[in-house]
Amino acid sequence: MPKKIKANHALISALKAWDIDHVYGIPGDSIDAVVDGLKVVEDEIDFYHVRHEEVASLAASSFTKLTGKIGVALSIGGPGAIHLINGMYDAKLDNIPQWGR
Repeated sequence: MPKKIKANHALISALKAWDIDHVYGIPGDSIDAVVDGLKVVEDEIDFYHVRHEEVASLAASSFTKLTGKIGVALSIGGPGAIHLINGMYDAKLDNIPQWGR
């Protein structure tokens, strides 16, 4: 039988596997476990608490543009996720990510 693992631990393991070291976002009810998990691995993944989801998304897009690494924005579902759209659209218009550069 496969070992059971909590979703927040699985997400953090995936972030590490993808060499992600920056996450931008706002804690919220549905993602508090993820944010708590990021505190445990703060020596490997930096969590930047921003004031609005749109800032998280634009910061992740800018991070990718400047470093070529994957930028991650973390948000609750519903209205929080909708606020991520501007940053994702910004990345799309600038053809980010440009794999293999």
